[in-house]
Amino acid sequence: MGLSRRAYARHRGVAESAVRKAIAAGRIKLEKDGTIDPVKADLQWEAQTDPMKRHVSGKPVPRAAIKAVDDTLREAGTTAPGGEMSFLRARMANEVLKAQTARLRLQKMKGELVDRAKATSLVFDLARRERDAWMNWPPRVAADMAAELGVDAHLMEQVLEHHLRRHLAELAEIEIELG
Repeated sequence: MGLSRRAYARHRGVAESAVRKAIAAGRIKLEKDGTIDPVKADLQWEAQTDPMKRHVSGKPVPRAAIKAVDDTLREAGTTAPGGEMSFLRARMANEVLKAQTARLRLQKMKGELVDRAKATSLVFDLARRERDAWMNWPPRVAADMAAELGVDAHLMEQVLEHHLRRHLAELAEIEIELG
């Protein structure tokens, strides 16, 4: 003879209504005498109850959450059994994200990582200073070059500036990707 619904609920540490719902849904089977064999029922309960639906209203998992879990596992080169959302897959994705976060935090502490916004700002600043230095070059050297070549200094400066601007415009078209 097995346990009553109320006794089995105490055994499982759940409300009696949860046991009634599990019986109604077919997740656990009653014995012929209407009682519950706790050993069999525990196995059935674990096998038939979706961990994602425990203590929740049974709402479906949003597609964005499923995609995030799949992407995380794919990026980590890890797969979990089953194609649909499961507690195992979600837990594995969570553990992968924790490990990735810890690795990044450690790399940052070691000085192996730099802030992307700061790096972009520094590169932009460096490029601007380089451009300004080149733009100031023709006025500084035009007179000396004109004297060596025996040409008009003002004309020499204008020609240098024209060619320099064209060259800088070509360089400005180069796109830099920072990862």
